[in-house]
Amino acid sequence: MTTRTTQLKLNTNATIPAIGFGTWQDPEAQEAAVTEALKAGYRHIDTARMQVPPHSYGTEPAVGKAIKKSGVPREQIFITTKLWNNSHHPDDVEAACNASLKDLGTDYLDLYLMHWPSAFERGDTMMPKGGDGKMKTADIDYIDTYKAMEKLQKSGKTKAIGISNFSRGEVQRLLQRTSIVPAAHQFELHPYLQQKDFVAFHKQHGIHVTAYSPFGNQNEIYDSNLGKLIEDPVLVEIGKQHNKNGAQVALAWGVNRGHSVIPKSKTPERIQDNLDSDFELSAEEMEKIASIEKKVRFNDPSGTFGHDYYSDLEGKK
Repeated sequence: MTTRTTQLKLNTNATIPAIGFGTWQDPEAQEAAVTEALKAGYRHIDTARMQVPPHSYGTEPAVGKAIKKSGVPREQIFITTKLWNNSHHPDDVEAACNASLKDLGTDYLDLYLMHWPSAFERGDTMMPKGGDGKMKTADIDYIDTYKAMEKLQKSGKTKAIGISNFSRGEVQRLLQRTSIVPAAHQFELHPYLQQKDFVAFHKQHGIHVTAYSPFGNQNEIYDSNLGKLIEDPVLVEIGKQHNKNGAQVALAWGVNRGHSVIPKSKTPERIQDNLDSDFELSAEEMEKIASIEKKVRFNDPSGTFGHDYYSDLEGKK
């Protein structure tokens, strides 16, 4: 079994390592985890200004410390972070990016994503809620937010910009009204939510897809009556043919489709296992995985965030 280190090309001509390291939970554990990941050989780190949950400041400071300690040259690491919803006003975008750069200890990003297509009330509060407990949203068009992000790419503060958690209609509107095609779109994608048509739409427009939650309902925050995706008999059986486990097959499925994947882990053994998940699956094996599609979405904060996300996509409840 040959383990690969696939690099995928963005529409900027930059390359992104297919297997990245996700850091979206447990901020206190991330410095050690990212240190371990860089030591293992990861060169794609995905972080964010804000973590949901636990609805607190994100993992950027921990990621920055780990990168500094690692001794790995900055230019060898692909860093993605995200603009949070309370900084969508065009006048706030550059300051938010500057804060991320400071916490990460770098003077540029490889990829800066708009985390969600909806805005919260402006200010320092990450999750601004009213007396009724509902989110305080703001009437700020994501088009205007994105245009402010375009300026960051032109100034060199980020080498590429992109989006996350957009619906198809929202992406289409963005393409019609802005000048820089997103380099990447990060959204939930795994063998139980394969979104074949939506993925093809991105390919048609030259937008790279990064899959978050590539293990589906493995995360304890997802309330699901389904069995664990990584224990699905089809994935487990395919794994046996490659001396791999179901989780590794789930990641390989994403890479074989041309996506980057960003699994997270705090355990050195699993961190290594995930990195060793870039291997070739046959057309027959890919067809078998296609057959376990359930069109089930595990992450949808529409009720909490005050915006109807994924309205035209599969898996919307």
